[in-house]
Amino acid sequence: MAKNYWLVKQEPEAYPWSQLVAEGRTAWTGVRNFQARNHLRAMQAGDLVAYYHSVSEKQIVGIARVVRTAYADPTATEGDWACVDLEPFQPLESPVSLATLKADPRTAQLPLIRQSRLSVMSLTPEHFAHVLTLGRTRLTDPGPGA
Repeated sequence: MAKNYWLVKQEPEAYPWSQLVAEGRTAWTGVRNFQARNHLRAMQAGDLVAYYHSVSEKQIVGIARVVRTAYADPTATEGDWACVDLEPFQPLESPVSLATLKADPRTAQLPLIRQSRLSVMSLTPEHFAHVLTLGRTRLTDPGPGA
């Protein structure tokens, strides 16, 4: 598996998992929070990313993979902002809801719950593995950097 694990949040009305799958790759732009930006800068090619549908669905729906490390965000008109490129890796067999994560003692302290407004966050290998278990998902291919 990848060395580092992450979670990104996106409103499904703005950019759903299905659109990432259809497009095959996207630049993860528009992040304007310093802590989230620093997480983007720490991502390495091959790292795996839990894709969370925020607001209306509140559930992790898939796993993406970092395919290009941090570079200047082309949507930023001022400031020092970064983005990365993601590709879809694998959908979860069963989406994992925020309610499930909050109720499970092994994930109740996730940054997703403790820092609910943060759009990009790191996950421990144990948390990531447990998300896969909750989503009844076994990764089909460890991918680059495994």
